[in-house]
Amino acid sequence: MTTRVACLGDSLTRAQLSVDYLDLLERRRPPGDVRLTRFGTNGDFAYNLLRRLDPVAADPPDVITVLIGTNDARASLPGHPVERTMKRKHLPERPSAGWFQQCLGAVVERLRTETDATIGLLSLPVLGQELDGAPARASQAYSRMIAEVATAHDASYLPLHERQVKALRQADPPPIPYREPTPAAGLGVLLRTAVPGHSLDTVSRRRGLVLTTDHIHQNSRGAALVAEVINTWLPTRSP
Repeated sequence: MTTRVACLGDSLTRAQLSVDYLDLLERRRPPGDVRLTRFGTNGDFAYNLLRRLDPVAADPPDVITVLIGTNDARASLPGHPVERTMKRKHLPERPSAGWFQQCLGAVVERLRTETDATIGLLSLPVLGQELDGAPARASQAYSRMIAEVATAHDASYLPLHERQVKALRQADPPPIPYREPTPAAGLGVLLRTAVPGHSLDTVSRRRGLVLTTDHIHQNSRGAALVAEVINTWLPTRSP
């Protein structure tokens, strides 16, 4: 029996600037075991995700995974262009930890009310490559909030952040300072990967990054960890 899985999230799920974890997840399963549907929008906050759940509720899947909050965490960092982000993403209020938890809780409650799906909330990929840096600490703090929402709303918590922290500690990478990606930088990555012989992993290697291409978006190793965490959870949760 094929399990229908809806994967909700931001640019990490849309997979234009990240290696596609949905593709890697599908490869880990027997043929026909899962049918994955992508609901990822670049730059989304938990608030944005809450406002675009209609297509998910209209055709309820068996399982829903939610990977959201990276942009909420980024907005908490000093120097982030919050005002510009609010305008671009039509946010009605300034991003905050409390608002993130409120919106994510509302996402889970609507999905629980309007579907019979099993719901899994992934903690966030590590921001940056320095585990003691402010970006990594922000992704850890927001991951703790995700765990609290999962507990409060009877959803499963999928420990992606913890798995990536372990991988980074094992790799012991060089301390490359975090830099907030710009739209121009994102376009540059797309143009470079369009050249034969170049890939997101090529960009990652040239920058000395272990799990990401730009401290945020996932390379093959980072995306494989996303797929691994979901795959480990699916066998015991599938109908």
